[in-house]
Amino acid sequence: MSEVLPAFREVALEGPVDLIIRQIKELLISGALKPGDKLPPERKLSEQMGVGRTHVREALRKLEFYGILRTRPQSGTFVASIGITALENLIADVLKIDTPSFVSLVETRVLLEVAAVELACQRRTDEDLQQLQAALDAYLAKAERGIKAVDEDLMFHLSIADCAKNKALKSLLLIIIPDIITNYSIFKVCDTVTNKALQEHQSLFEAVRDGDAAAGGALMREHLQGVVNFAQSLVQ
Repeated sequence: MSEVLPAFREVALEGPVDLIIRQIKELLISGALKPGDKLPPERKLSEQMGVGRTHVREALRKLEFYGILRTRPQSGTFVASIGITALENLIADVLKIDTPSFVSLVETRVLLEVAAVELACQRRTDEDLQQLQAALDAYLAKAERGIKAVDEDLMFHLSIADCAKNKALKSLLLIIIPDIITNYSIFKVCDTVTNKALQEHQSLFEAVRDGDAAAGGALMREHLQGVVNFAQSLVQ
């Protein structure tokens, strides 16, 4: 496949992720890529398509979420072993999905994160708690000094999802996180770290540690309410 990968071409009004997905579709149509084939590593795809690895990774993750690609531990990423017509139609559907609004992203995040923390309270192990504590400490190391810690904040939330032991739930969070980060930057959400935010992170950790699912769910809703209010204000 690496010898016949077509040049990366621009399509009007499409972002880099959709352009990559469209290129993969063209490879399937041309026969250069077949059901069951293994994809080259992200680095090689990035070089061959002339795009950043971050965009390649996001495109592959999106295709994996919709069942078009399969990742096998220690083996790599493969095209699903289903008919070529079905693959083409699936990719066409993915390309038709509109970019979700900020409000939709926030609403979805709340639903996922409340479920994640409730499951985390029930399923976390001692090792999980150590990793969650490390993520909390990384967040606090910046936030307590008044430094914006968006990445550390999201890593803390992903650590809660890890504790939930639900890969599908975490995968959904991983899909929407890039858009959330972008919107944080555009709308200047969470530029200021407050004492309330610091306490909420600590309380979420304690709820998971204590196995209190009811408290964890309530805390998460309260923790995300500010972003919900901001998102709703954009459409009023």
